[in-house]
Amino acid sequence: MTSKSPLELLNSSHQSEVLKAAIFSKFVLFILSIFCRTLLAPYDTSASLNPTCLRNPPLPSPLLLSLGSAIENGVIWDNVYFVRIAQCGYEYEQSYAFLPLLPACIFAFSRTVFAPLVPIIGHRAVLALSGYVVCNVAFIFTAMYFYRLSVIILKDPNVALQASILFCFNPASIFYSSIYSESLYALFSVGGCYYLVSHANNIAVLWLALSCFARSNGVLNAGYFGFQAMHKAYDAFYLKKRAFLALWILVSGALRNLFNHLLCEVKT
Repeated sequence: MTSKSPLELLNSSHQSEVLKAAIFSKFVLFILSIFCRTLLAPYDTSASLNPTCLRNPPLPSPLLLSLGSAIENGVIWDNVYFVRIAQCGYEYEQSYAFLPLLPACIFAFSRTVFAPLVPIIGHRAVLALSGYVVCNVAFIFTAMYFYRLSVIILKDPNVALQASILFCFNPASIFYSSIYSESLYALFSVGGCYYLVSHANNIAVLWLALSCFARSNGVLNAGYFGFQAMHKAYDAFYLKKRAFLALWILVSGALRNLFNHLLCEVKT
């Protein structure tokens, strides 16, 4: 009896359950956040701090100003910086602490998918809406990649399903629902690891490098290539007695590592 490969263990019904759990978790957090903001006065009041961009002229008032203001009131804490960068670019020194992947995605969505809403709810509200959509959709895709990666590592679809559902309802879920870089970082980190263990190394290099554009600690993801190269080189040199193959594995691993670091450095 031949054992199934990890990819053959993927269960379509399990993937559907993970998708439903991820969407449901986002819906629950959305309702809870609205309830809490209605019931309690927000501790952070930075949403009201919205001066005009240094270079861009002020825009006319939208048709549904109250709806736009309600959306903007959710832009607090670090959300303010990500939305501000997408709106005005890197104007001040402190803005450079926030990496460009999320603001770039917000900018792209606000100029394409949600562009027709600008005259209705306002430009900043559209930017905020784009940020919420980007982060929540990224989390849903992360949950799907998390399940696939768990199946390959654990080799048990049922345990992988349980782990994925726990991931969907983890205590830090609020950060994956707000306009923070965690969702995009998780997507490219988990997705990159999935492609790495699936032997799609070139795609893994790109995905793990993109995680650097979301959060600076993404540079540590290059360590996966070093570990993989050393493991394969050991197997080639000591078990297969092929010194040239071991050397080639180390060189290719070093090149992938270098490419990953170079892409990570581009953001600066």
